[in-house]
Amino acid sequence: MPRPKCPPIAADIITEIGDKVVLIERRNIPLGWAIPGGFVDFGETVEDAAIREAREEISLEVAIRALLGVYSRPDRDPRGQTITVVYVARASGTPRGADDAKNARLCDPRNPPAPLAFDHAEILADYVRWLETGEFPAPWRRHRG
Repeated sequence: MPRPKCPPIAADIITEIGDKVVLIERRNIPLGWAIPGGFVDFGETVEDAAIREAREEISLEVAIRALLGVYSRPDRDPRGQTITVVYVARASGTPRGADDAKNARLCDPRNPPAPLAFDHAEILADYVRWLETGEFPAPWRRHRG
């Protein structure tokens, strides 16, 4: 049986340091600020991809503490349909942009820099709601219409 043709899977990681999160300024199109992350390699778990992307893009070792959600709206990535799995992690130290990140900095998740790439404004809003309520996003309520 031929391998099915499916959208790529990505892993994004909201990295907490104190009450701030690490965002990167993207080096590649689409430009803007973003949650660190990238595509899952063959033979790699999604969790390992998130940890690897944190190491590569923000130069930090992270400890995953929660799965925030899966984001799969077909138009969420202007380069083409991509599904992402978003984790929340903790770290310490000073983030440093590397690899695909031109810059990395600590930001208030309630007031992130603009412009944000992809659907990361929605993801950060879900993260803030989770912090405030303890409730995870309800994906079946998103984008109905």
